[in-house]
Amino acid sequence: MAPWEVVAILVAGVAAGAINAVVGSGSLITFPTLLALGYPPIVANVSNNVGLVAGGVSGVIGYRAELKGQRDRLVRLGIASVVGAVAGGLLLMSLPAQAFQVIVPVLIAIACVLVVLQQRLNAWLSDRRETARPHGGIWLWLGILLAGMYGGYFGAAQGVVLIGLLGIFLDDHIQRINAAKNVLSLLVNAAAAVLFALIAPVDWWAVLLLSLGSTVGGYLGAGVGRRLSPRVLRAVIVVVGAVAIIKLVYG
Repeated sequence: MAPWEVVAILVAGVAAGAINAVVGSGSLITFPTLLALGYPPIVANVSNNVGLVAGGVSGVIGYRAELKGQRDRLVRLGIASVVGAVAGGLLLMSLPAQAFQVIVPVLIAIACVLVVLQQRLNAWLSDRRETARPHGGIWLWLGILLAGMYGGYFGAAQGVVLIGLLGIFLDDHIQRINAAKNVLSLLVNAAAAVLFALIAPVDWWAVLLLSLGSTVGGYLGAGVGRRLSPRVLRAVIVVVGAVAIIKLVYG
């Protein structure tokens, strides 16, 4: 690996770690970078997934204050994330990449709309939300399961999807929702990473460089994201989601 390639992967890892901590979609930087450097698509995809786990850890640590009081909620939803991630990883190894290419942009677009309308929808749902189910009920659990499947399969912009789901079904501050999103994204990536380490062609040099870069980026991103106002954070989410759709549709 040439020195400039090492630098390119490290820089991409830093950027991805920061973006994942604030919103999600860091894979839209690292995955194309690995492809541009000549990695086969499957190798790039699984190596990218494993390499970004470390950045997820640093992002969660950076949001630890916003995670207080969310343990029960995250245990419940975390189970859905892990089960979904394993299912999605198995799909990646058995299905053609074209299987999700039409669905993914639609999911991201819906998620962006949910983020924009979150406050209005929360007000509309306030009288209908089941107060006995503070964790969002079965529909949120199923949504997180499907998001986990998507994350295990590819995962670009899964953070946007998660924020959209959590924001609609949970009556909470968006920064706390963002912190929960970081935990669930980490669980998805970690579960898929264990699976890929066992059955997929992982490039461990790429993983090492992405891990180093994303760890730094995760801390930086958490520091920035926690200081953003709810309105600005929602705007960032929508912009990143729009970029994700453009990249996935037009390559």
